[in-house]
Amino acid sequence: MGTLSTHVLDTSAGRPAEGIAVALRDHRGRVLDQGETDTDGRIGAIGPERLAPGDYSLRFDTAAYFTGSGTTGFYPEVTIAFTIADAGQHYHVPLLLNPFGYSTYRGS
Repeated sequence: MGTLSTHVLDTSAGRPAEGIAVALRDHRGRVLDQGETDTDGRIGAIGPERLAPGDYSLRFDTAAYFTGSGTTGFYPEVTIAFTIADAGQHYHVPLLLNPFGYSTYRGS
């Protein structure tokens, strides 16, 4: 597979975070792809069909999301750095978000 997906949940509102702009970058900071979370807070596929092993990051534009929902957030962006070790696997990077904190993990 070698694909990458993400999912953002707004834990303060108890719902998916729709409309968050997300950019996938390589280890040099070059943007490889961009997308926006759908009504379910998901981007089903971001990036090339197969990511080579290496270091990447996902940058989430949380400032625009919180401003759009009338909320003042502390983090204007969230950047998650991660390593692709096996180009044959699917990688899912969820983000649990609220105005004053966030967490992430490797999903399935």
